[in-house]
Amino acid sequence: MKTLFFWIIRNVLAIVILTLNWVFTPRSIKRDGEAQKQVDAATQDLTLYQYKACPFCVKVRRSMKRAALNIETKDAKRCETSKQELLAGGGQLKVPCLKITENGEDRWMYESKDIIAYLNGRFTNA
Repeated sequence: MKTLFFWIIRNVLAIVILTLNWVFTPRSIKRDGEAQKQVDAATQDLTLYQYKACPFCVKVRRSMKRAALNIETKDAKRCETSKQELLAGGGQLKVPCLKITENGEDRWMYESKDIIAYLNGRFTNA
């Protein structure tokens, strides 16, 4: 009975989180075409592993939206391949996790605050 109760609560909260995120979607910053192309090229080596309704993942995705960052997202909850990539590369099944590929090497960054600080420092101050 407890399991069913928690399942219901979790799903109701997920619906609330996703609905509020949709209703209050942030606006993206505007860049000129060439600047946005440069940012898009720089984000090609970034991948966000996330769960769709995770509040910390939503926080990171909203930050990406505000900064107009086109970063690939992978659902580590619903996609077994993405889940295994996250476990093999990052070592933990914990989201959000940003995979950063630089000079052919992968770095895995956990914690929403760290990810947002990295993205803001790299892209919004440029």
